[in-house]
Amino acid sequence: MNVLDGPTPVNLVATVRAVLPSLTPAAQSIARLILDDPGVVARSTITEFSAASGTSEATIVRTARALGFAGYSQLRFALAAAVARDEPERLVPGDLGPDDPLTDVIAKVARAESEALADTAAQLNPDRLGMVVEAVAGARKVDVYGVGASGLVAADMAQKLMRIGLPGHAYTDAHLALTSAALVRDDDVAVAVSCTGETPDVLAPVRVARRAGATTVAITNNPRSSLAGLADHVLVSAGRETAFRPGALASRISQLLIVDCIFVGIAQRTFETSDAALRATRDAIDGFRTDYRRRSRSSS
Repeated sequence: MNVLDGPTPVNLVATVRAVLPSLTPAAQSIARLILDDPGVVARSTITEFSAASGTSEATIVRTARALGFAGYSQLRFALAAAVARDEPERLVPGDLGPDDPLTDVIAKVARAESEALADTAAQLNPDRLGMVVEAVAGARKVDVYGVGASGLVAADMAQKLMRIGLPGHAYTDAHLALTSAALVRDDDVAVAVSCTGETPDVLAPVRVARRAGATTVAITNNPRSSLAGLADHVLVSAGRETAFRPGALASRISQLLIVDCIFVGIAQRTFETSDAALRATRDAIDGFRTDYRRRSRSSS
């Protein structure tokens, strides 16, 4: 199976960013030229691109195939379609500079995040998402592993599952994650969140959970990472790294989009129980707020 699910003009640039860390050094130099100016690459013959990149034509063809294309011609056509569809700055978003006024900061951050969401949506395979929804909805329990910024996403997923009555638990500590992973069964699901897909604190519990028989799910930017190789289902997020927004932070918004899609899919599948659970939890929180305001007024 092609982990890229067939690049299209819609997700081509996001796909190149996603697989960049897993490419050879020569292929990385080619991929960076594609990211820097896809329009120039689209207009270049393979001989011209070979001279510009300082790599052989054979390396360019191998890189095109690594990106999911039959050859360089097909890659050029896809890049040309992407350039024709999008504004140049859409393909090469302006980076944040240390002297940017806050008006530019707002615009650039908003654009980067909206593009991350659009790229993630374009890459998100509905069939694979459906399999994840089915597995999580029917699980005895759901472990969610993540550290750092991905730990925040793991906590968000666990909280959402709890709101609809599903036993989800987030683990941001490797020892606790390993403890829980050692006790999973074949009717459990282990979800791992990692931008790079190479985070040791996430890989270790996933390996244990996989050996124990749990269904494993990866949410990662890199579909060719170690984490992706351990997962039964891989959902690919997108996020453009900048000087002020390292990869993990840039990807958080797109990881949250995937979590929201999983949550909504489960809520649809289990509508009666999910709707009742959402109403019960909402009433409990609203009641707590009402009581707190009442007590506050009385004490004053």
